[in-house]
Amino acid sequence: MCGVAGWVSFDRDLTDERPTIEAMTHVMRQRGPDEWGIWTGTHAALGHRRLSIIDLPGGTQPMAVDTPDGQVVLSYSGETYNFVELRDELRRRGHRFRTSSDTEVVLRGYLEWGVAVAERMVGMCAIGLWDGRDERMVLIRDRLGTKPLHYFPTEDGIVFGSEPKAILAHPLVEPVVDTDGIRRLLLGFPTYDEGVWSGVKIVQPGTVITVDRSGLRQHTYWRLTAAPHEDDEETTVHKVREMLEDNVAHELVADVPRGVLLSGGLDSSVLTGLADRTLRPRGEVVRTFSVDFPNQAENFTADSIRLSADGPYIADVVAHVGTDHRHLVLDHRALSDPEVRREVVAAWDAPYGMGDMNSSLFLLFKALKEHVTVALSGEAGDEIFMGHLWHHAEAVRTGDDFPWFVAWPQLNTAAYMSREFIDLIDLPAFSRDSYHLALTEVPHLDGEDDRRRRQREIAYLGLTRFMRTLEDRLDRIAMRAGVETRVPFCDYRLVEYLYNVPWSMHTSDGHEKSLLRAAARDVVPESVAARRKSGYPSTQDLRYVAALQEQVRDVLAAPNGDALFMCDPAKVARAVAADPAEVDPAARFTFERILDVDAWLDIAKPTLKLT
Repeated sequence: MCGVAGWVSFDRDLTDERPTIEAMTHVMRQRGPDEWGIWTGTHAALGHRRLSIIDLPGGTQPMAVDTPDGQVVLSYSGETYNFVELRDELRRRGHRFRTSSDTEVVLRGYLEWGVAVAERMVGMCAIGLWDGRDERMVLIRDRLGTKPLHYFPTEDGIVFGSEPKAILAHPLVEPVVDTDGIRRLLLGFPTYDEGVWSGVKIVQPGTVITVDRSGLRQHTYWRLTAAPHEDDEETTVHKVREMLEDNVAHELVADVPRGVLLSGGLDSSVLTGLADRTLRPRGEVVRTFSVDFPNQAENFTADSIRLSADGPYIADVVAHVGTDHRHLVLDHRALSDPEVRREVVAAWDAPYGMGDMNSSLFLLFKALKEHVTVALSGEAGDEIFMGHLWHHAEAVRTGDDFPWFVAWPQLNTAAYMSREFIDLIDLPAFSRDSYHLALTEVPHLDGEDDRRRRQREIAYLGLTRFMRTLEDRLDRIAMRAGVETRVPFCDYRLVEYLYNVPWSMHTSDGHEKSLLRAAARDVVPESVAARRKSGYPSTQDLRYVAALQEQVRDVLAAPNGDALFMCDPAKVARAVAADPAEVDPAARFTFERILDVDAWLDIAKPTLKLT
């Protein structure tokens, strides 16, 4: 897992532009702390930062192959889990390999199949490939968008990178955020291919973009489709188990130490149990890692998002599987450290305001990095197995907005926004418009009744909107700490299969995620199998809230007040002065947003054009 960057210009000679591509590459140094490389040609330049995972000495990039008609050069981020099978096929077709890396398999796969190589790859990828034979740049993103990839069209080509910061390092790109960018920030996910930064677009999952002298073209090589599900429940459970076992086995392949993120929820516990089934016969013990807060289990109070504390369930899994476990306990001082916040904001290039949920994840990855370089994560299990509470809430079935906004009204922070800002952005209208546009994409089968059509809509929105934000969060924060995350649930074959399973199978035992529970109940303790969905942990320590109040008080006292551009300062001041026990969720979320914005303005120095 690495960072890619590139620039194509058909009106200038880029052989003298090495400093620019170096700047674009090095601004992502955390994505690839082990090695870096630059390649420049007449009209194209590629950069690469490497986190070495497979074939440590042989996988250096950018990687080039000379052909009689010109060089073909690759900068690649990700992992192709079926690279051994693809390499065997390519060898049968006459290709000779000088490395054992999956990078060379992707490069030679392109030489054999062109952009159709994307359709043969199983895994996650963000690819920039310059084909000197016909002078074109090819960008490829994996089917589910597990690896990030952004681009900025120019008058004579394109600038691209794994993260917006790489593009913003280019002198042609101004760091502008307009009103729609702020709307997307508050929405929490991009609308189609637009993110926070003006003009910086997002390569859609399952998409190939080609850029040559005639312009830019997009081709979608994969999208979710509706199909009849003809397997009975027993067969369905069996197939799910087979796919999960195969995914875990392939994703444990690495030439560096690896572990599993363990939260005590069903998703991560299943991965831990399946990893043990793969590794124990080889004489290896699964390494697991978790995060918690002081006295969280003893003092935990359930709410509509978090129904139970993680600690006891983590302990049950560790005892049941017999893992080599490390448990990171973070107090309010670590979670509220302004430097940790800056790391998270810099990683994400945006102030999403998720606070201790992000800082705890970053600190977990930093601690994990001391022991392993690759970590399996249960991310996306809820979206794929229909495990969120909002998947099944009656209010969502009749709601007219994204399901999570309907089910979790506490996410609305408008109470602390200024009247002028509320009127300017009109976020409810923007959210509804985005929602209705998203519904036009949903694949259905002819003849489905209204209830089944609504179930598909809820599932599709989770898979293509909610999950994208979580995937991006996991990738950015992990890579900031130099850790590669692998997500066995994010397999397009599993997603296709489960999207078409009847809703009744998803809840056949009376609870969410029935299929996952049935497919892997034998590898988890009974307490975890019976546990209901509980959201990512957040500290309930009031000293953390008090620390936020103190930091926001400093922002309120600052002479420029730029970080408060969304807020009503008087309302924020009253919330800051309140007893920490009386601070409501919307106020706490507002504090997090203000502090993120304050860090973002200092790090990224955006020009805000709000009209």
